[in-house]
Amino acid sequence: MTGIVDRLDEVHREVGSRSVADSEARTVLLRRTFDAAVGEVWDACTDPERIGRWFLPVRGELRPGGHYQLEGNAGGEILRCDPPSLLRVSWLFGENPGFSEVEVRFTADGEDRTVFELEHVAVVPAEFWAQFGPGAVGVGWDMGLLGLYLHLRGSSIDDPAAWQESDEAREFMTRSSAAWGVAHAASGAAPEAVEAAVRGTTEAYVPAR
Repeated sequence: MTGIVDRLDEVHREVGSRSVADSEARTVLLRRTFDAAVGEVWDACTDPERIGRWFLPVRGELRPGGHYQLEGNAGGEILRCDPPSLLRVSWLFGENPGFSEVEVRFTADGEDRTVFELEHVAVVPAEFWAQFGPGAVGVGWDMGLLGLYLHLRGSSIDDPAAWQESDEAREFMTRSSAAWGVAHAASGAAPEAVEAAVRGTTEAYVPAR
C-alpha cells in the first residue's frame, strides 16, 4: 500500500515524565492532524463497531465509570468522556499492572480538520525503560494512528496479521522505533541510553528472519 511508511512523518512525538502518586511516570505524546471533522474523528474513536474496524474489537460498558476490554490487549475504566473533545481511560495489561492512563484530545481545526493528541502516562519499571524506552508503546500507538488514518479515508489493511510480517510493515516499525529514539533524545536522554532503547524496541517488533 503506497505511502504507508510516509505517514510516520505526519506525527509529532514527545517524551517526558511527571509525578504520579509519589512515583515518576513516563509520558509519550503523539499529535497529528486528520482531514476529517472533529465529530467524525470522535465517533471513530468511541463507537465500538468502528473501533473494531481500525484498532481492536472492544467490549464492556462503554460509558463514564464503565469498564472496557480490548481483545488480546489492554482494558480498564473509562475515567472521563467529554464529547467531542476528550476521552481518558485507565490502560491496564497483565496480572499486576501499575499506574497507566491514556488521554485522547480532539480539537477542531476548521470544519473538516481535527488535531488529534494521544498521551500515554505510565509508571514503568526502570529496567524495562532502559531496555525499550518510549518505543515500547510508541511503535504500537504509531500503528494505531495508521489504522485510524486509513479508516477515516475509507480504507484499511485487508489482513493486518499478514501485513505485520511484510517488508512494508517491518520498515514502518523500524522507522517508528527510530523516530521514538529522536523524541527520546530530545527529552534529554543520554545517547547511549537512546541507542540501547531503539535497538531493544526494534529487535522486539522486527525480529531477525
